[in-house]
Amino acid sequence: MENGRMGLIFLNTHISILTTKIINQKKMNNQENSRKFKHKVKIQIRFSDIDAVNHVNNSIISQYYDVGRINYFQEILGEKFDWSDVLAVVVNTENNYYHSINQRDNIFVETKLEKFGLKSMTMFQQIVEENTNIIKSTCKTILAGYDKINHCSAEIPEDFKRKFLEFEK
Repeated sequence: MENGRMGLIFLNTHISILTTKIINQKKMNNQENSRKFKHKVKIQIRFSDIDAVNHVNNSIISQYYDVGRINYFQEILGEKFDWSDVLAVVVNTENNYYHSINQRDNIFVETKLEKFGLKSMTMFQQIVEENTNIIKSTCKTILAGYDKINHCSAEIPEDFKRKFLEFEK
């Protein structure tokens, strides 16, 4: 009889954990979907992106965010801008992985500016599966203004900020 109770306790605990995960996922999707994104880029999943567990490796997902951020900058600053003129460098990234990305998924990266500080800018990105609209992963990136001549932090110029803020209106 004791084994029966233990099994029931385990089952109830397992159901409770799964229910909590589903509720948290719905809350997260509602929170992330409440953000308005004006930029999105489709990502082609390559065979080499897939790891031994048959999903896209986390290090590759970071590269997808780089593609989204580069395309975002190009859309705002113009296709032919010189990357050596970019006055901000990545100083922090924070990725969250909610669902695995598989080779057959149709995904895109959405990118937006969240805020500017005096010497920094914070961006938010998410990877979404196109057919299901499920958020697979999110990324918060902080970029800092950078003085290339003196190799130190610098204020982000107002004209640079203005271009991004106008785009996000």
